[in-house]
Amino acid sequence: MNIKIGSRGSKLALWQAEWVKARLLAAGHNAEILIIKTSGDKLPNVPLASSGTKGLFIKEIEDALLDGRIDLAVHSMKDLPVAQPQGLVVAAVPERGDARDVLISRDARRFGELPAGARLGTSSLRRSSQLLAMRRDLTRAPIRGNVDTRLVKLDRGDFDAVVLAAAGLTRLGFAERITQYFSVDEICPAVGQGALAIETRQDDHSTARALAPLDHPTTHQAVRAERALLRRLGGGCAVPIAAHAAAHESELRLVGMVASGDGSRVLRASASAPVADAEQLGETVADDLVRQGAAEILR
Repeated sequence: MNIKIGSRGSKLALWQAEWVKARLLAAGHNAEILIIKTSGDKLPNVPLASSGTKGLFIKEIEDALLDGRIDLAVHSMKDLPVAQPQGLVVAAVPERGDARDVLISRDARRFGELPAGARLGTSSLRRSSQLLAMRRDLTRAPIRGNVDTRLVKLDRGDFDAVVLAAAGLTRLGFAERITQYFSVDEICPAVGQGALAIETRQDDHSTARALAPLDHPTTHQAVRAERALLRRLGGGCAVPIAAHAAAHESELRLVGMVASGDGSRVLRASASAPVADAEQLGETVADDLVRQGAAEILR
């Protein structure tokens, strides 16, 4: 097959697309990458939470997929809205990378060692609400840009520390910059964090067959549980919702979190279920959060 892969032009997005391309080439297919500029790339200084646009880094790529300019799209799973356009499906979810969030500080200070009032760079309400719940004396400072840009801003003194995803830093070769890893219990990750979503047209069975060897069934089911929770709660990037599922033998354990923006209320719930019942598990944990008061927070 001659497969056209759609991707954003950032270094991380291209790393992800090249990873998929290499595996398709190894399987005997021809593959090429087409770079597509998205709304998120065109609005580099608009805070993500206030953009008012779901799928800020997705829509233009999905449009290219629907009109046949590309055969598949490679996304960061955490960027993919739970409601996909009609006719598109996630054909494969490769094995997940490290789902944790990490701290990078200018002087190698760990989170507990940062001085009062330290400027913490993050545009994620999910991250900042959990960080503020642990330390209300810190100052949350919005930051946008790709990984390289954020590290440059840190190094020139715009921030005392930044919080980023471990998977992206590792994929780009910046793992040595990491000062501290946050456990899933300290900062619950974004839905789908560390995982890739390979999206195709629903009726493109040939491309789906070519992608089948790239799918990691356990990761795929874990992400389904997380996305079911998000769908049940009706949230997106503008509200502090988090979820992380991991397999333990034949079962998935899912942890979910909803928080107020200022970190004054943090609700957590967890449950386990057979891997095959992933979506029901996500709904169960979401319902537990609602019983604790998540609906009021999200309103």
